[in-house]
Amino acid sequence: MAESNAGAAGGGAIYGLGIFGALVFFWQQASGFWEHLYAVFQGIFWPAYLVYEAFSALVHRH
Repeated sequence: MAESNAGAAGGGAIYGLGIFGALVFFWQQASGFWEHLYAVFQGIFWPAYLVYEAFSALVHRH
C-alpha cells in the first residue's frame, strides 16, 4: 500500500501563505528599523500571537 502525503503538502502551502500574509501585515504596521525587525519575528511566529490574542479576548470578556 502506498501512503499519501498530499494533505501535509497542502497544509504546508497554506501555512506558508499565512506566514507571507502575516509578514506583509506586520511590516505595514511598522515605522522604524526595530519595529520592522520585530515585524519579521511576528510574521514567523504569527500562530502564537493569534492564540495569545484569542485567549486574552476570552479571559477579558466579562
